[in-house]
Amino acid sequence: MQHSLSRIVIASNNAGKLAEIGKLLAPLGIEVVTQASLGVTEADEPHMTFVENALAKARHASLATGLPALADDSGICVNALQGAPGVLSARYAGEPRSDKRNNRKLVEALHGQSDHRAYYYCVIILLRHGQDPQPVIIEDTWHGEIIAEPKGQGGFGYDPHFFLPKLGKTAAELSMEEKNKISHRGKALARLVQILAGNEKMPV
Repeated sequence: MQHSLSRIVIASNNAGKLAEIGKLLAPLGIEVVTQASLGVTEADEPHMTFVENALAKARHASLATGLPALADDSGICVNALQGAPGVLSARYAGEPRSDKRNNRKLVEALHGQSDHRAYYYCVIILLRHGQDPQPVIIEDTWHGEIIAEPKGQGGFGYDPHFFLPKLGKTAAELSMEEKNKISHRGKALARLVQILAGNEKMPV
């Protein structure tokens, strides 16, 4: 897929995410703008799966702006909890959203469990227009395990409790550059860049 995109609306109001995506797409001559800067409100995310929520966000932004739209949905899935927190990762402990309370609830939920394996999951969806019948869908994962005591000052979400056995560190102990090379979102975005550059076939 050789892209013909010059401007994409990002279906997120997360400044960090916009900067990360903008940096990756800039060499391809693609300008990214936030939906908020165009007066678009956040979409509802009522679905049980990441892909449905990402698609809802991308379609909402594309229909409202008339631009191609990029959305992602991601979270952490814990084996012993049948995939929870999953799509509820950001609001696992309820509203208002709080990383600290979410992490505390997760650690408490795993108390007494022998299996602490978990993985971050990310799905990225690109719609060329609001009625696009064949969205580009890219997914990736990042495997680790949950530890009770937080380590590291970086990252966000569950990163201080997400331990990577091969590295002997948590995600919060990695530099941003290290994290972006191996994280679920970093790997998915890298594949998106390859697809837009025409170096990789579009997933079907």
